[in-house]
Amino acid sequence: MTRRFLFVLGSARADGNTELLARRAADQLPADVEQQWISLAEHPLPDFVDLRRDSDHVRAPSDTAAGLLLDATLAATDIVIASPVYWYSVSGLTKRYLDYWSGWLRTPGVDFRGTLAGRTLWGVAVLAGQEPSVADPYVGMLNNSAAYLGMRFGGVLLGNGSARGDVLGDAGALARAKEFFATEAPPARFPHDQA
Repeated sequence: MTRRFLFVLGSARADGNTELLARRAADQLPADVEQQWISLAEHPLPDFVDLRRDSDHVRAPSDTAAGLLLDATLAATDIVIASPVYWYSVSGLTKRYLDYWSGWLRTPGVDFRGTLAGRTLWGVAVLAGQEPSVADPYVGMLNNSAAYLGMRFGGVLLGNGSARGDVLGDAGALARAKEFFATEAPPARFPHDQA
């Protein structure tokens, strides 16, 4: 299968530090790798309604934000969550997208878990502080989501910045961006399964 990257942009503003870092990493992908970029701010999802115990799950039409994101997610071999670190985790826009995964797991005619199994989840994030450990909840959320679905997890490319464009001065992050997508990601494992 030809690799196809879906970049899910979770920032409330366009061309923010996280998007800049994600684009630097994406610039290193081979020319034959397809890329699709979707801004959650430009395609807002309605509040997620948990219908787990109900039977009226339906597939969202492709001309809605949910349908667009579902189709793009299913078509991707690699899903990149590009969200700034907000309160130690992903942005609200990104969390809402991930909440929709719960509904897609139960949508008739959509083998969401089976389709995503073996595919790769990546993260790109910029935080304002200098201590990368504050992003541990962010990394944990993505790793555990990938483990739950039987995906691979490529880790999170972290950068530093607060004002627009600051990340371009983070030489370490820019160097890591050049190699970020070059390695094969291992199967995701829950922390309790790694002992």
